[in-house]
Amino acid sequence: MIATSGLRWDLDAIAATVGGSAVAEAPIPITSVEIDSRRVTPGSLFVALPGARVDGHDFVEEALAAGAAAVVVRRDAGTTATPRIEVDDTIVALRDLAALRRRELRVRTIAITGSTGKTSTKELVAAIVPGSWASPRSFNNEIGLPLTVLATPDDATALVLEVGSRGVGHIRWLLPAASPDVAVITNIGLVHLETFGTQEDLVAAKWELVEGLADDGVAVLPADERRLLGRYRGHTVTFGAEAGAAVRIGDVTLDDAARPRFTLDVGGRRRSVRLRVAGAHQAVNAAAATAAVIASGLAVDLDAIVAGLESAVGERWRMQVHQGRFVVVNDAYNANPTSTESALRSVATMGSGRVAVLGEMAELGPVAEQEHRRIGRLAAELGYRCLVTVGDVHGMDEAAGSIALPVPDADAAFAVVVDVLAPGDVVLVKASRSVGLERLADRLVEVATT
Repeated sequence: MIATSGLRWDLDAIAATVGGSAVAEAPIPITSVEIDSRRVTPGSLFVALPGARVDGHDFVEEALAAGAAAVVVRRDAGTTATPRIEVDDTIVALRDLAALRRRELRVRTIAITGSTGKTSTKELVAAIVPGSWASPRSFNNEIGLPLTVLATPDDATALVLEVGSRGVGHIRWLLPAASPDVAVITNIGLVHLETFGTQEDLVAAKWELVEGLADDGVAVLPADERRLLGRYRGHTVTFGAEAGAAVRIGDVTLDDAARPRFTLDVGGRRRSVRLRVAGAHQAVNAAAATAAVIASGLAVDLDAIVAGLESAVGERWRMQVHQGRFVVVNDAYNANPTSTESALRSVATMGSGRVAVLGEMAELGPVAEQEHRRIGRLAAELGYRCLVTVGDVHGMDEAAGSIALPVPDADAAFAVVVDVLAPGDVVLVKASRSVGLERLADRLVEVATT
């Protein structure tokens, strides 16, 4: 992470914050927090985190040699390096440090969760609000979110946080570090049921973000999600395509690169919007982002909001459209039933020669086969000429019928796709990250553009 502007902490104050014991005094003020010893600079506080492959405690001496002012370690790690703070749990300490930094910051904070659309909505909010500080990539877990808060500069105009969850209690654990003024739930879908268990638990987990609002906080909720509406006693702003939405989208069309054009209606004020990011679902994300900045009080000029929305370019591997001898739509960052359906429908508008390469949508639990088969049927119904399925896709290939070409891995998929693609065709690549299709998409882009 980038060093935090304005951070000036001493070791005793940090030890009190994290409930730890300081051993020796730091020779210089602490001006940043790092978890990677390779990023340490003079004044860094190095927090030694445990990991499946690498334990940060193995690198405390390296961090100190690089100029770290001090290190944070577990009491039972047996580390003798100084200066240090000993704590029971370094991940909890990282969160508590972020909570301290969040209390220091005088900045409006928008926190975004949901089954899909978190990252895209975050990027759209950041594009609307110049000078805002937003989570990089998908820094949305118990490590990434605290690091984002800790790196927030004093002069940030807003803090925009992406908040992930793998189960009930995860968001609640993160709330001290997030402390949002505005809580956004993009949607509730069939995601991670293998870890959440039930849809009710999924709803409860996402609702934790709203429960973390202060009395004057604002909840930004999808107008079509009846399980959420009416639950929050404070101020609520709704968004979506429904007639009653406070921020409403309508007349959604896609151009030949699947980029949405639509009408944005805020309290009767209407503007035409043309996004640079691809996918029909981005129109709803734009409505959520607009509702969030209006709810926060950071932006009320609708023309400025539209200009921000239209400037956003999106992130790598998320509906990236690459033009060449054939068109590659790289949406390989992740996959679930909602996002995969949206991608299939969006790409279906882009041309007649359509090919999809799909892998497993992971962590769906009891609905895995049902949803994979539904996606297979949808690809056939939308007129895809070929559906290349990679690995175990829980019957998706069978449901797709004659258009399905099952292959065991990404290398085999590459050989098949290059063989079936014709000039001018469009190929969609999408799967959960565990399948690793982003590398396949990159290879196809190279072939298409050389």
